Amino acid sequence: MAPGSQSKVPWASIVWFGGLLILLFATTVFDMAKEWLNNEEMGHGLFAPLIAGYVAWQDRERILALRLNPSYVGLLLVVGGFLGMIVGIRGADYFIARISFMTAMVGALWTLGGTNLLRQLWFPIFLLLFMIRIPTFIYTQITFPLQLLASRVAEVLLTLIGIPVLRDGNILELPSQRLSVVEACSGIRSLMSLSLLSLVYGYLFDSKKWVRWVLLALSAPIAITANALRVTMTGVMSEIDKSLAEGLYHSAEGFIMWGVAVASLLLAHQAVNLGYRWWTNRSTPAGA
Repeated sequence: MAPGSQSKVPWASIVWFGGLLILLFATTVFDMAKEWLNNEEMGHGLFAPLIAGYVAWQDRERILALRLNPSYVGLLLVVGGFLGMIVGIRGADYFIARISFMTAMVGALWTLGGTNLLRQLWFPIFLLLFMIRIPTFIYTQITFPLQLLASRVAEVLLTLIGIPVLRDGNILELPSQRLSVVEACSGIRSLMSLSLLSLVYGYLFDSKKWVRWVLLALSAPIAITANALRVTMTGVMSEIDKSLAEGLYHSAEGFIMWGVAVASLLLAHQAVNLGYRWWTNRSTPAGA
């Protein structure tokens, strides 16, 4: 069942659905917001809704010009999202509760504007996924392999530099001390932050939509490499002075390597465009 198509913005319905979502999911949204502010690994989550709102605002003229085709089928997602939130909270599975909020929001948009509105808003909706923490079982499957990878790369680089090192899993035995590549040093935080940045950067600075997804794919190896270099730098600095691998100095190393990762992303963008121009020129017949 679907109401007749319309182009006028249904402000009353938007306010009603918005108030309903806030009322139903207030606890879930509040818990997410607390995590953004208190968990360093989710600091980027605070920016996800702001960026998504900015992207939607930039496209407001196209959105307002849409021929809306409201559909009550979307109400099924709203109800399903609410039930999923209850299951998630009762089962202490916060990912289910939070993804249910996203489900209900998509359902509300579908109800109000139909597929036309969802098609126009799919990119900012995708950006909102970054405000939700990765499920615990996936997080644990990702972090430890990243810890081991960073440890292996650091072992090779430190050996090449001339610093003897013995690795045991994620533990690096150096002449002066033992370094442990803990979960916080897995690089998952910089990986998620750089992934969000790659999409936003591609949106702002390149009109080719496919570039966003290329940069997103490249953000993973860039973030992982930068993190491995950070571990290596920590090993080098600790051999100079143990205090340089702790506290403020250790945090400064993180900021430096984050800057290196961002610079690498910018260079990757230039390389992608250079390759694209080369391929375009190569495919264009001479004199065309």
